[in-house]
Amino acid sequence: MSIALNAGGPAGPQGQTLRQLRDGVRRLTELAVTPLVPADYLDMFNPLRAGADLRGRIVDVHPETRDAATLLIKPGADWAGHVPGQYVRIGIDVDGVRQWRAYSLTHGPRRDGYISITVKAVPDGKVSNHLVHHTRPGTLVHLEQATGDFVLPEMPGKLLFVTAGSGVTPVVGMLRNLFPVADSGVVHLRRSEDLDITVVHVAPSEPDSIFIDNLRELHASRAINLIPRYDDVHGLLDVNRLDELVPDLAERATYACGPAGLLDALEAHHTERGMELFVEQFRTTFVEPGEGDQIYGVSFNDGTAVEADGATPILDAAESAGVLMPSGCRMGVCYGCVLPLREGIVRDLRNGEITKAAPGDGVKVQTCINAAAGPCEFDH
Repeated sequence: MSIALNAGGPAGPQGQTLRQLRDGVRRLTELAVTPLVPADYLDMFNPLRAGADLRGRIVDVHPETRDAATLLIKPGADWAGHVPGQYVRIGIDVDGVRQWRAYSLTHGPRRDGYISITVKAVPDGKVSNHLVHHTRPGTLVHLEQATGDFVLPEMPGKLLFVTAGSGVTPVVGMLRNLFPVADSGVVHLRRSEDLDITVVHVAPSEPDSIFIDNLRELHASRAINLIPRYDDVHGLLDVNRLDELVPDLAERATYACGPAGLLDALEAHHTERGMELFVEQFRTTFVEPGEGDQIYGVSFNDGTAVEADGATPILDAAESAGVLMPSGCRMGVCYGCVLPLREGIVRDLRNGEITKAAPGDGVKVQTCINAAAGPCEFDH
């Protein structure tokens, strides 16, 4: 007996059974022809689930100054936590291109499990301006686990923090962990009672000074000794006269974060005097996409390397050169060809979208649909 699976059908129990059978067949057919795996469907409904690629959902965007904002993020279930002073790499799509940037975490461990970063929009900064001025709650971002060695020892002792601009962000994360702020004011914990902390905070002007209210509150409670320096009032900081601001400079371990010029000057100053200095500095690598008819080097961390033009999928170019590549595409198993892009730039051949990765980003790309748009290196 044959059953017609038409849109109509008889009414009553028999009609209901036919409709259920029809709907079941349709769902099976959709699954058979759709290049997705079960994990993809789970990601649609619960992108922050355990086992998924690590993501976060922005739950709040709080302006700090006219060109800086704090983003409160709910991380995925596999977020492993962080140590105050560390940073996290954030991946976000801007104008069709996935961009990755590193931002310090501006707090210690939180009871609600959220994390926060504070971003300063820099002139012509595509990502920073997007995050500060155009990001809205609900936006999903890609995350990597926290990393970085700019952290305090277990017994910090006498400290000097020198911060400039957004370089205050990792230091605020440390200070908030040492001296939490409650509704009643700054909380002095037993673990922090023997600390002696001076903060020299540099900013272009007082209104542009990120977290200045938080720093002042810590200063008023005698948790820290704050020495603010504003370029429009005091001029540029001369590190060779730093001991005039901090007379016991030689007795303190210095932690500094800010522009490269300041850090280079501090390094020369402290090295000459044999004093301890720990710095945090992010260096961004910019690459521009080439044309499709150009030839680029594609290398893998197992030591193999091939040449590929900008119009051929990386999977095909590598296999043609004898490289054994992971793939299930030809068997109808999608995403089997995904590899982490350690460094470089690729172009999606379906829509021309560009994906860039700096060293350490580990951005995952499908090698069957992406072609090289510049030199690139993959984990394999």
